[in-house]
Amino acid sequence: MDLPSLAAVLQAALSPNPEERKAAEESLNQFQYTPQHLVRLLQIVVNANLDLAVRQVASINFKNFVAKNWSPNEPGEPQKISTSDKDVVRDNILTFITQVPPLLRVQLGECLKTIIQADYPEQWPGLLHWIKRNLQMQDQQVYGALYVLRILSRKYEFKSDEERTPVYLIVEETFPYLLSIFNKLIQIVNPPLEVADLIKLICKIFWSSIYLEVPKQLFDPTIFNAWMVLFLNILERGVPAEGQPSDPELRKSWGWWKVKKWTVHILNRLYTRFGDTKLQKPESKAFAQMFQKNYAGKILECHLRLLNIVRTGEYLPDRVINLILQYLSSSISRNSMYQLLLPQLDILLFEIIFPLMCFNDNDQKLWNEDPHEYVRKGYDIIEDLYSPRTAAMDFVSELVRKRGKGNLQKFIQFIVEIFRRYDEASPEFKPYRQKDGALLAIGALCDKLKQTEPYKSELERMLVQHVFPEFGSHVGHLRAKAAWVAGQYSHINFSDQNNFHRALHCVVAGLRDLELPVRVDSVFALRLFVEACRDLNEIRPILPQLLDEFFKLMNEVENEDLVFTLETIVDKFGEEMAPYAIGLCQNLSAAFWKCIQTSEADDEGDDPGALAAVGCLRAISTILESVSRLPHLFVQIEPTLLPIMKRMLTTDGQDVFEEVLEIVSYMTFFSPTISLEMWSLWPLMMEALGDWAIDFFENILVPLDNYISRGTSHFLTCKDPDYQQNLWNALSAIMSDRNMEDGDIEPAPKLIEVVFQNCKGQVDQWVEPYLRITIDRLRRTEKLYLKCLLVQVIADVLYYNPSLSLVTLQKLGVATEVFNLWFQMLQQVKKNGKHVHFRREHDKKVCCLGLTSLMVLSVDQLPGEALARVCKATLELLVLYKDQVAESQKKDDGNDDDMDGFQTDEEDDDDDDDQVGFKSWNMDSHLIS
Repeated sequence: MDLPSLAAVLQAALSPNPEERKAAEESLNQFQYTPQHLVRLLQIVVNANLDLAVRQVASINFKNFVAKNWSPNEPGEPQKISTSDKDVVRDNILTFITQVPPLLRVQLGECLKTIIQADYPEQWPGLLHWIKRNLQMQDQQVYGALYVLRILSRKYEFKSDEERTPVYLIVEETFPYLLSIFNKLIQIVNPPLEVADLIKLICKIFWSSIYLEVPKQLFDPTIFNAWMVLFLNILERGVPAEGQPSDPELRKSWGWWKVKKWTVHILNRLYTRFGDTKLQKPESKAFAQMFQKNYAGKILECHLRLLNIVRTGEYLPDRVINLILQYLSSSISRNSMYQLLLPQLDILLFEIIFPLMCFNDNDQKLWNEDPHEYVRKGYDIIEDLYSPRTAAMDFVSELVRKRGKGNLQKFIQFIVEIFRRYDEASPEFKPYRQKDGALLAIGALCDKLKQTEPYKSELERMLVQHVFPEFGSHVGHLRAKAAWVAGQYSHINFSDQNNFHRALHCVVAGLRDLELPVRVDSVFALRLFVEACRDLNEIRPILPQLLDEFFKLMNEVENEDLVFTLETIVDKFGEEMAPYAIGLCQNLSAAFWKCIQTSEADDEGDDPGALAAVGCLRAISTILESVSRLPHLFVQIEPTLLPIMKRMLTTDGQDVFEEVLEIVSYMTFFSPTISLEMWSLWPLMMEALGDWAIDFFENILVPLDNYISRGTSHFLTCKDPDYQQNLWNALSAIMSDRNMEDGDIEPAPKLIEVVFQNCKGQVDQWVEPYLRITIDRLRRTEKLYLKCLLVQVIADVLYYNPSLSLVTLQKLGVATEVFNLWFQMLQQVKKNGKHVHFRREHDKKVCCLGLTSLMVLSVDQLPGEALARVCKATLELLVLYKDQVAESQKKDDGNDDDMDGFQTDEEDDDDDDDQVGFKSWNMDSHLIS
């Protein structure tokens, strides 16, 4: 397709006519792999005579094709882009980056990122030379070089050790020029916004280069000082007043504030990496000492001056405030830095930090105009990372934790004074926002105050006097804060239980508040009160109403923390939840589908609905656990959960696969029988296992065990689908896969054991195939635990049919080899006398059953000498088993609640962590016959 034709097709891709768009897309797909197609797309992107929309479509097609096809996904896969086309793209894209508008530059930048990741330095050795040459030229070329260097440096940002080696050459070749450019830019009087863009790129390049390790070239004090002078200059100088956007969202993204943010970011990173000389490697110690001596204090002083503009009401972006407070928090524990902080600590604490903790105009605006967004921001972990308020709370917490003497008393006196002024003021003059900040501070310091006298003894009185009254406040944010603070202190020992009851009832009443944020904070507080509640009679009478209010709120807000409260209630009331179980599962299922729809509609993929969906499934599991002794309920719940299980066991459910498998495990274990509808899930799990879900094999094992052990007849007799053949196909593929690690296939031998333990006398045809793949894997297995599992498969097959199994082993020519290995493993001990293999009671039991089954064979099948070895090994095993059972019983008697009945072995390591609850592979019951 020539250039004009391609441009016409791209124009058609923008057509409002769906048929034309579809035809254009098909044409693009048809010609995408033809020679020079990629080059022509790039030519259209840079052709200024064409319509910008057409160029944008070309840039997106170019980006997507490069991302998908520039380098093969698998070793040995043929190249889809010719070498000549790649050369043309590499030779031209660097120049084109600076010639296109920002809208298109973003797309080309993404392409460049892909190409650099794949080709530098091996296939693109000239890239660094191009950057170096262009750094010495005029403005446009310098910008292009910085833009490309930023992408190149980012490739190594998180690389360590030998993977990081190319960084040293990049720094050596380019940093002298960067320093020179930076110096010139700093000296420009009344610099335009374009200068900020250039400085920002230099900052980002520096950040990526020092993120994990400072390159050795910067260890030179003269060179490092030259950089630090520039960064401190940026930190201290004010940003230009002209040109600042009035819109707060645009303002924080304005170029000069971005420069300020990246400068603070870099200085913080250097401080956290090199602020403590004790933590340094020997080769970095001298540099760390130099940094601590010459720069850490200067940065602190600059930060304090910058932060002071907040005190005077001037603008400072939230992220900059957050980063500065992080630096100050890190300085508290270091004596020299704390001494610098001390003279200004009161001003910092009471005139800057505390006001940041108070409810403000932005909060009120969001509360009034978008309460859902107010709630989301308040409970979003990512928002917390960048929030000045969170950083302020962290500073106060760190201060009273590391420098509590004097500071805690001083801060609490300040809070008490706010409480006093609030109480004494008439309603129209009450400092409501300061009271909100004071309550936030009290809640944030709860751990410290609960442990420290005299505050510990006064907490109940403080709640009664200063928190409880706000439950009835006409100010919504104070009602919400009262609920939150009450929840933080719900676990204290109330001298008057009426105060606990009063707080609980106020929190419950908050579930019906007219303001959404109050209802949400009340639900979260309720969880803490339920955990702390010693007498469930306080909650039992109102449980139905609680659940109603709870689900009303879930219909309004998607938040996983909401589900935590429900889980806590279900866990606390156990079987008492039975009357509500069906309704709860129906409500949670409806909430789950709503969360999924929200998540699918969210293009950015960061919607809280995804987390809330996981929470809904986890809560369903908690409900199923609570009614596990009422199997009839599972039959009634199944129709509600089946659609979720069916869809989420496909690729649609990859994000919730583990949670769905847990639900399937409950349903197949506790239902009176496994229904045909539940059996329809088997093929979905096996398809997932063979395709993409090998990492979930241990989780898939659990329901498969339940299907075979509880639905044995259907497993054996059904031929459409043929479950036996289906299982064999999956297990043989996994066991014979030489690329699969030993640890990844451990569930496979466990499943083979399930078959032979549950299907005695009915699967003779599978004895030889399963023995063959077991022995093949045993011969090349290195991991001790997997070796034990594979030998236990042989023991199980012997127990299943000793005569047939022995004949099969002899037919395969491995009988002597297998028994010699088995006896050797049984005898192997560590220096401390403990056995290396078969350490669990279950392992010993399986081996005993396998060996004792041989004793019934005739002499011509098992000669006397072999029988003697078998008897000796069995007796030794039985003694070990008996001793271990006695030891376990002794431990259980000594600690009734130890591990909730889990078996444990001393010196357990990662090889032995396969025992998990009823849902785990735990088949001792199958061995009792």
